[in-house]
Amino acid sequence: MFDNIRIVLSHTTHPGNIGAAARAMKTMGLHQLYLVNPRHFPDAQATAMAAGADDILENAVVYASINEALRGVAFTVAMTARLRDISIEVKTPREAMPQVLQEAAVQPVALLFGTEMSGLTNEEMGCAQLGVNIPTHPDFSSLNIAAAVQVMVYELAVAAQSFKPAVREIQPAPHERVEGLYAHLEKTLIEIGFFTTQNPARLMQRLRRLFSRTRLEDEEVNILRGILSVATAYNARLKKRYSEEHPDVQKH
Repeated sequence: MFDNIRIVLSHTTHPGNIGAAARAMKTMGLHQLYLVNPRHFPDAQATAMAAGADDILENAVVYASINEALRGVAFTVAMTARLRDISIEVKTPREAMPQVLQEAAVQPVALLFGTEMSGLTNEEMGCAQLGVNIPTHPDFSSLNIAAAVQVMVYELAVAAQSFKPAVREIQPAPHERVEGLYAHLEKTLIEIGFFTTQNPARLMQRLRRLFSRTRLEDEEVNILRGILSVATAYNARLKKRYSEEHPDVQKH
């Protein structure tokens, strides 16, 4: 299961945190480290803080975007330290890790961590199917990113001790397929004029939340994209017919 779990650090500022996160991973038997636009990497401070987890740093993969880092992933867990007005379901690490293991038993899973100062953006949170919040003192909720990684991988190790795989009835589509659907959906809604009186960004967040609860399969993604394609073609025919019937109407 741990071979299917990747730790993804987005836009990490301090290289020492990357090294400390690698060390935390190795203590619990995880080894897949993915970095999205780190400010400094590779770096001597990262190596020093890894304290023997050099192999994880050497095999770490650096990407330019979240979508690249999540390619092939079918279940993403996003770390969040604050409540958001539009959000996915949020659990504690102890509540979430058994579910993570069930997912990782059959498909790639990602644990996604944001920057040291501001965490994950709303757009990055929108890539996840589940949020996790580490309970902290209400007066001081700021947790070092490497410490957060250590808590998460420890809870994974605890959950693994009593893990029993469940029978899976569905095979969710990977991240890039679902993201392709979202892009297609947004493009279609723009073309048919649905966003005229709406807030597009906020509405797309809600639609992401809706579909993330369904855990779409590949065939379901194909069906939905087929519907969107037909809707776009139908809308184009209507516009063409209107233009032919009203040639004197200026297009805007």
